[in-house]
Amino acid sequence: MNLRDRQRADTRQRIQRLALRLFTDRGYDATTVNDVADAAGVSAMTVYRNFPTKEDLVLYDDFDQLTATTITELPATGSLTDRIGRTVLTILDLAATNEHDLLLTRLQLMISTPALQARHLDSQYRLQEAFVSAIDPALEYGARAAASAVLGVTHTALLRWAANNGEPNLADLFREAFTAAFGHTP
Repeated sequence: MNLRDRQRADTRQRIQRLALRLFTDRGYDATTVNDVADAAGVSAMTVYRNFPTKEDLVLYDDFDQLTATTITELPATGSLTDRIGRTVLTILDLAATNEHDLLLTRLQLMISTPALQARHLDSQYRLQEAFVSAIDPALEYGARAAASAVLGVTHTALLRWAANNGEPNLADLFREAFTAAFGHTP
């Protein structure tokens, strides 16, 4: 990543963190994109260049790309459900370890804001597509079914984790939900 890309990423991260703070303090619906721009010291156009919609200020992450990379790097052993489960487990562990508070805030806003709940479905679809595109095209239908099932399990674990204010360990909750659904850990 060159200097310009790092600066863009830093700006995007700073805008998102300030937006999340404003949404938490004032409420999602009561906070405008102009409020976010003012708090970040940038123009509204800069906010929109980084986040095409207000919802993206909460829902944006790099998990789709990270998912595609991770599933190709992990051993291709076991069922598609297990492969996808191991990938999700790796990403959840990374996110909860490195971005615990950010992830928790994003989830709590998503749960409490109807507009974000609807857009979350789009995010789930993109994540499913990231899994499907990273797996052998001959397995597309099975990959789609496995990804949908594992993302349902993931959603269950994330909701519980957010409702309990980030406790207990997210990876453990995912393993528990995965085992309840599939009878074994990924």
